Amino acid sequence: MPFFLKSLTVFALIYLITYLMAFLGLILPTQVLPMLLLGVAAYLFGSIPFGLVFTKLFEGKDLRQMGSGNIGATNVMRTGRKSLALATLICDAGKVALMIALTKHFHHTQTSVLWVASLGILGHLFPLWLSFKGGKGVASAAGAVLVLSWPVGVAAIMCWLLVFLITRLSSLSAIAALALAPLVSYALAEPTPLTLWLLGLCALILVKHKENIMRLIQGQEGKIDFTSSKKDG
Repeated sequence: MPFFLKSLTVFALIYLITYLMAFLGLILPTQVLPMLLLGVAAYLFGSIPFGLVFTKLFEGKDLRQMGSGNIGATNVMRTGRKSLALATLICDAGKVALMIALTKHFHHTQTSVLWVASLGILGHLFPLWLSFKGGKGVASAAGAVLVLSWPVGVAAIMCWLLVFLITRLSSLSAIAALALAPLVSYALAEPTPLTLWLLGLCALILVKHKENIMRLIQGQEGKIDFTSSKKDG
């Protein structure tokens, strides 16, 4: 599909969903244009493939041709450049977190905040520039959850760290952390829309990890090795 048609498809979907929200009474008719612009901005910013950019700039290689082929921080770690992996993690989490924080400050409604969070993560998962073949969304989801509800975010991150320290399996750690998030949200009596949104996020990330889940079941999932690394600089 030509890039123009891909772009048109993305913007048409955002446009239709925005008007559907207005039709269902989730937003006011006067909020359609601001929500449309917020959605497009969140998707485009969320679709920036920092892992791909960093490895191309500093390694001269295409991350999609290395390791698992994923554009996220875990695969960047497999290049041996821990600093690039850390930068990717921070930027992938920060790009969605920043959009949510700005929305909360300037356009604070629960619907608009969750809308921006959703489009930012979807941008990372399905970036227009990479034929919709993006990352698995763990760092972006973590950044979003931290800004939406920091207690839930901290609980999820602590869960990730605990499982990772025991297993050294990044995928299992992510699955456990995201499965815990809606439970913690419900236990803390967070707003129902947020808890439901977290359930949807968990389901989406599980789908993106379907191959990892199969390898986990078969005992073939690779562990992260911190001992092999290149010197940075």
